[in-house]
Amino acid sequence: MNLSVAGGDKQGKQDRPPASRIPKKHLSSLFSQRQFLRFWLARFTGVMANQMLMVALAWQMYDITSSAWDLGLVGLFQFGPALLMTLPAGHVADRVHRGRIFAACMLTQAAVALLLLTATRSGFATRELILGLSVVLGIGRAFQMPAQQALIPLLVLPGMLQRAIALSSSGLQVAVIGGPALGGLLYATGAATVYASCAALLLLSGVLTLAVRYQHRPSALAANWNTVLAGVTFVWHRKVLLGATSLDLFAVLLGGATALLPIYARDILHTGPAGLGLLRAAPAMGALLMSLVLMRWPLRRRVGHRLLAAVALFGLATVVFGLSAHFGLSLLALAVTGAADNVSVVVRQTLVQLDTPDEMRGRVAAVNSIFIGASNQLGEFESGATAALFGPIGSVLAGGLGTLLVAAAWLKLFPALARRDRMG
Repeated sequence: MNLSVAGGDKQGKQDRPPASRIPKKHLSSLFSQRQFLRFWLARFTGVMANQMLMVALAWQMYDITSSAWDLGLVGLFQFGPALLMTLPAGHVADRVHRGRIFAACMLTQAAVALLLLTATRSGFATRELILGLSVVLGIGRAFQMPAQQALIPLLVLPGMLQRAIALSSSGLQVAVIGGPALGGLLYATGAATVYASCAALLLLSGVLTLAVRYQHRPSALAANWNTVLAGVTFVWHRKVLLGATSLDLFAVLLGGATALLPIYARDILHTGPAGLGLLRAAPAMGALLMSLVLMRWPLRRRVGHRLLAAVALFGLATVVFGLSAHFGLSLLALAVTGAADNVSVVVRQTLVQLDTPDEMRGRVAAVNSIFIGASNQLGEFESGATAALFGPIGSVLAGGLGTLLVAAAWLKLFPALARRDRMG
């Protein structure tokens, strides 16, 4: 099995033209591929709704409990089920139509939004209900992430993959910017308004995804532990991929302050739901600008060193945010974290897709999803727990300094990643 994977990977590399050699005129051809654009729009609306949902969920939980610990539990209750289900979900993504998996995840989130709408209007929106629905969202994300990551390479030419990922990232960052800002504004009129809007957008995303067509080649391997864990083995034996994905895990795990934004908004920066929406949108604004830069000027040389430098910048900007008591400076610092993080996203996803044969992409994407989920959901729990012990400022400062140490450590632990010159 390992021999056949290695052989397929080698042949795939021989057939792919380097992304840096794609003429700029080919960028416009991305917009002429209807299946790619249809899925791009489905992801856009889905992410927009998900970001609105997370703003409302966090603010409503803090309104109910006023507890940093409970904010962290929202992330933990999403991460736990996702961790358990992601590897099997990756195997499913290699056997079942990936578009239908993604559509099912969008429709599941729509059902969660409708339940929250009903609960809010009827007066039974409780801490326990929010935590229970967080479990459902975590399970849905476990299946969503491998399917969406493994689907994109089937909708574009291989040599255009880095630009396609950058274009996807730019659109998604617009949604991440608009979603929290719109969610915060709508929350001022009531949580029910946010949940109703989320349900409508998620239903639209599911319908658009069901219309995506591609040539589906299901894996012929029967489901067993060897095939389910094949993605783990694949990444473990490729130190560049292991270093890139684990770097993102520890950097965002330590440096993420998303779970504490309601506390910063209300107690430190003295703003309301609209201000919280802007704070959540600021990293996405920085990521959007960076994705546009990478789409126009793809990384060609010294990608490893630039990745490590971006993670160090992420940690430094996190420290600045932790110390800031000025709303404008806090927005700027968060925007810088988003720009730096987007370099990691594009480099990691491009390396994973280019170095993985299609028959393995679902399972390798599942491994990548575990790292992403751990860095986001477990990072929210870590932030909430440390904030409960040391206060929000101490939590963010410790995370930012930890991220700087991780970037320095990875330079020594993964020299192959640091020396990586080109994407393909």
